[in-house]
Amino acid sequence: MLEIESTYLAKSIPEGLSDCEKKEVFDVYFPKGERHPSTRLRKNGNKYEITKKKRVDENDASIQEEATLKLTKDEFDTLKVIDGKKVIKERYYYKYNGKTAEIDIFQGDLEGLVLVDIEFETPEEKNAFMMPDFCLVDVSQEEFIAGGMLAGKKYRDIEDDLARYEYKKIYIGRALN
Repeated sequence: MLEIESTYLAKSIPEGLSDCEKKEVFDVYFPKGERHPSTRLRKNGNKYEITKKKRVDENDASIQEEATLKLTKDEFDTLKVIDGKKVIKERYYYKYNGKTAEIDIFQGDLEGLVLVDIEFETPEEKNAFMMPDFCLVDVSQEEFIAGGMLAGKKYRDIEDDLARYEYKKIYIGRALN
């Protein structure tokens, strides 16, 4: 399956986000020794899967070939002990201009980071899309923001990269719950 997606750094939390559907997402990227692991084990609410991603074009990180296998909870629980890089976030599903923006509010060591992902049917649709006003900048091509690169890191590890965009931490805590 082809995934066509734009990723943005959030500037603010959009109005009404607390009313949106949300799920806790727990990811384990492996193998741990790789700089940028491309295999991900995921718990998304009560759904479980393992996914492998591969860029279609080395010059465009926004389009990737994605292979996903659904897992049972027992299979996930057996595999989650893998020595991998972990990340936890709350994902909100926010309706915006006919699309669903997945707003990821990172927890734990990456608290303060908020990313917005929007998927598209075609590259042309992606290219014609206007960035939401609650977003700061499109970081789709930035390797440091990819899931496999973020997993296992602390906010201070990416602070210099974020500073290039004048990103300011967004503290949500449990205020949206």
